Amino acid sequence: MASTLEDEMHINPQRAKQLIDNISLVTRSIKAANKTPREVRLIAVSKLKPSSDVLALHTAPDPHFHFGENYLQELQHKASVLPSSIRWHFIGALQTNKCRPLAEIPNLWCVESVDTTKKADQLEKGRRELCEREEGKELQKDGGLRVFVQVNTSGEEAKSGAEPGDETLKLCRHIREKTPHLKLAGLMTIGAIARSQEGGENGDFVKLREVRDEVQEKIGGDPLELSMGMSADYETAVRMGSDEVRVGTGIFGERPKREDQAVKGDVEKEKG
Repeated sequence: MASTLEDEMHINPQRAKQLIDNISLVTRSIKAANKTPREVRLIAVSKLKPSSDVLALHTAPDPHFHFGENYLQELQHKASVLPSSIRWHFIGALQTNKCRPLAEIPNLWCVESVDTTKKADQLEKGRRELCEREEGKELQKDGGLRVFVQVNTSGEEAKSGAEPGDETLKLCRHIREKTPHLKLAGLMTIGAIARSQEGGENGDFVKLREVRDEVQEKIGGDPLELSMGMSADYETAVRMGSDEVRVGTGIFGERPKREDQAVKGDVEKEKG
């Protein structure tokens, strides 16, 4: 087992250089697109990529801290073998029955895809149990596990997310008032890439900005962030005010086409 873990964590120097060059290019592109003083968080989406890739970027001369995963089992494994200083983001579709174990990952920094009160409540239970086991430690020092409410700005039935308007507002209020171990960080959308490719402002990003402003006005409190933009449209998202972007293939390259069965089990959709 030790040799297997050692192999898993072995960093290939050529691969490390490629990854560092890639993330440096993305970082420069973000800075060029950002015309404001705000800091834009880059989440390196490492799903289906080896732990050694994450380690290479995290231990680079300019270390990267924020990494995103889509599947619970993969995230649990990587969090258990990689440095605890990594700030993990769960960015995949949430299944209600997996929210509690997800929230019990100690260095889970943020859940980006909360779209129902039921899922928020299960995340709250998992995080509360973790805090009780760990006697609080520093888990609550910043107000709790960060969560973004996912908003379906495009109206596509195939996409997850709360509906803009009352549904999003009620969910945000619920998180603020009923889940003390969670911290409402902002709103997230997965916009239609075609809208970014049309040129000009992406309608999904415009909509998320409007919804964020409405929610902020009605519930007040800490400023709510925008999470929008992926490999194909992150520069557009930054220009339109996104506080964080999620980039995978632009850093790690194409992902393997075949997924093992354990990971597949993570992505089976659950209604409700």
